[in-house]
Amino acid sequence: VQLQASGGGLVQPGGSLRLSCAALGNIFSSNVMGWYRQTPGKRRELVARIFMTGSANYADFVAGRFTVSRDNTKRTVYLQMNSLKPEDTAVYYCNLFVRGTDYWGQGTQVTVSS
Repeated sequence: VQLQASGGGLVQPGGSLRLSCAALGNIFSSNVMGWYRQTPGKRRELVARIFMTGSANYADFVAGRFTVSRDNTKRTVYLQMNSLKPEDTAVYYCNLFVRGTDYWGQGTQVTVSS
């Protein structure tokens, strides 16, 4: 299984970005897809994840600013990020959890700066 993420970049505070991540290869019906982020010197942390049913979990710091969604037919997960803050600057990693195994995308840089 490979995960291909896209959509990162530079945005001003208060702006928006949309990340996408497509899963390539054989994945099973029961899986969880989501997004994590990491900054230098810190542990990777969960941003949001979404189950096959559409049920989603969010980190507290998201505070209603981000929305995770998925298209099961395309095996793709999205992260719509609005009202971005400088502290959201990080490398964002796509994640697929299936049958007890984590798969990770290559990471995409999100920089929020004026």
